[in-house]
Amino acid sequence: MSDRVPASGTVHWVGAGLSTGSGLAALCERAGRVRLWHRTAERAAGALTALGLTGRAEPRAYTLQALTADLAPGDVVVSMLPAPEHGPLLAACVDRRAHFACSSYVSDAVLQQVPAARRAGITVLTEAGLDPGIDHLFAHVLVARARAAIGPGTPASYRLTSYCGGVPAVPNDFRYRFSWAPLGVLNALRSPARYVEDGAETVAGRPWEATRRHLVDGETFEVYPNRDSVPFIEQYGLPAAWKPETFVRGTLRLDGWLRAWAPVFEELTAGDDDRIASLARELADTYPTTDTDRDRVVLAVSLDVAAHGGSAWSGSLLLDLVGDEEESAMARCVSRTLALGVRHILDGTLPPGLNRAAETAERSARWLDELAAEGVAFTLREDG
Repeated sequence: MSDRVPASGTVHWVGAGLSTGSGLAALCERAGRVRLWHRTAERAAGALTALGLTGRAEPRAYTLQALTADLAPGDVVVSMLPAPEHGPLLAACVDRRAHFACSSYVSDAVLQQVPAARRAGITVLTEAGLDPGIDHLFAHVLVARARAAIGPGTPASYRLTSYCGGVPAVPNDFRYRFSWAPLGVLNALRSPARYVEDGAETVAGRPWEATRRHLVDGETFEVYPNRDSVPFIEQYGLPAAWKPETFVRGTLRLDGWLRAWAPVFEELTAGDDDRIASLARELADTYPTTDTDRDRVVLAVSLDVAAHGGSAWSGSLLLDLVGDEEESAMARCVSRTLALGVRHILDGTLPPGLNRAAETAERSARWLDELAAEGVAFTLREDG
């Protein structure tokens, strides 16, 4: 493995969509130089004006070729592009020995390039947003506290649930507010979910059909599983002596969402790719995201452990944040977490190769303290 390439101090933030918020401003304060790449230089300049960052970051017109030509060893590329575009962008980073960061899940295209990235001495930071991101931090902290209370070698059973959602701060008839591209929302619903329920692995071919009610701090929401929860049992460091009764990572929606979305589910069941793409455009037109409505982010992670000898421990972490006129709650949570990860690339504390937002309980606790100091607050409850 090559030595880690020292960070140059230059950050290339690629994309200025709904999740770009005050994290970019935080990087302008810490990095030596920041460039914002968008579809055109004019759009990049407009985004900087909207964020109050005119003169603090340089607007650039994005093409992969233009960005690649501008990269120097040790630069940091922050991708806010759709996940399918991460692979080619990372390949350019490997070629130019520039570090890479994104908030998305690790894709196969990214994973395939990790050995080359490690040999090149560059850091690849992924899953450093809200979900995935802060949810990982919450889970690592809770598991560490439970291990200390129960003992990792003590036979026990446990229930871990991790639900996150962006919803309208003021409920509407649709029971939802799009905080990312509607097509992405629909395609996520079309993907089967694997999780543990009643001690057995379970697959929901249509995740919304597994929707159930869920109480968070006395408020009723609707939740359903998404993606593949099972690999995170190992990633979160749950002891082998503990057996999962429930382990699910999923999506949180306002109470009444399942009923309000019934026509959408009919389309998802019967429609082909072209029809779903058309539906996404229709939903974007019917339920636009505006500057006047406010979003709300709710992330609730809980862990309950019952040892076979009779002792028990339970804990939960809750983030409940409403957006304001300066930025949405979603943009704050995603961009602040991602910017925090980039700062740790800049200071040299993240090693070459693949990194996620949280790899250890110690680092998770430190990142949460840093996020809380920047306005991403949360509540910890513990019993046992």
